[in-house]
Amino acid sequence: MRKVALITGASSGIGLALCGRLLAEDDELHLCLACRNLGKAEAVREALLASHPSAEVSIVQMDVSSVLSVVQGAKQVKQKFQRLDYLYLNAGIMPNPQLNIKAFFFGIFSRNMIHMFTTADGLLTQNDKVTSDGFQEVFETNLFGHFILIRELEPLLCHTDNPSQLIWTSSRNAKKSNFSLEDIQHTKGQEPYSSSKYATDLLNVALNRNFNEKGLYSSVMCPGTVMTNLTYGILPPFVWTLLLPIIWLVRFFVNAFTLTPYNGAEALVWLFHQKPESLNPLTKYLSATTGFGTNYVKHQKMDIDEDTAEKFYQTLLELEKRVRITIAKSDRAI
Repeated sequence: MRKVALITGASSGIGLALCGRLLAEDDELHLCLACRNLGKAEAVREALLASHPSAEVSIVQMDVSSVLSVVQGAKQVKQKFQRLDYLYLNAGIMPNPQLNIKAFFFGIFSRNMIHMFTTADGLLTQNDKVTSDGFQEVFETNLFGHFILIRELEPLLCHTDNPSQLIWTSSRNAKKSNFSLEDIQHTKGQEPYSSSKYATDLLNVALNRNFNEKGLYSSVMCPGTVMTNLTYGILPPFVWTLLLPIIWLVRFFVNAFTLTPYNGAEALVWLFHQKPESLNPLTKYLSATTGFGTNYVKHQKMDIDEDTAEKFYQTLLELEKRVRITIAKSDRAI
């Protein structure tokens, strides 16, 4: 029986690279691409089947910034499959990233230069907006939409005889200082991306605490610094022209500069091969690349308080209840 891996955000960037790499590891795998844009997803599907004709690749339309879209997409998944072996929670956004010029130039000439470039700590701010569901867009896209997806797919994921894996794309930029239980959507701050990724790390710990006995295990990883359209949009093109040679040189000393989506997917592929019971829920798995382009995986202990993780999980459950009441009222009104 084919194993099934569902990947959100599979039509570009890290998600797209992951699809190709997983089929290179196991072309008997059944990939399910959960994407907003069906046209892009279909093009990806055709390309994957052209290079891996023995694979199975299906598509589900899903926008994780919309609870209704997630619920509808999950319904399709439950109609297609009896179980999921891997759920890659990869889709995410960092809208309109703006560079803190002052922090950038101070950082270049400080002892924290390497830390600054590998984590973007203090460098980037974002202008968040509110979704049609009434949530902050970064919070809903990066975390809450995925939380609802997990809740919807529990019957396919929880099997004690053969464990399933949740694998989150987190970040080295997940900072405890940017998250607050009193403001989980980061409405009062300017670094919603960092907040959402720290929230991801918290949820990961809580999910293991609540679901390991049911046969469901969760892990978080960071792809490193990957050059994508999002990354290139942070600075003017001429600045990147100047910086890229330096970045390639610095990679001999800083392994976080994975640079390509293929390299960035290294930890995602590594986790694909691990027995989930052997993984540490308080560890983040980091994609890394040497100066000569060799990929490997590093382990990093997370700065997570387990009680805070559980409180956050309970907060999300309460939020889910309110959302489902709203959806039920909308259904009755139609």
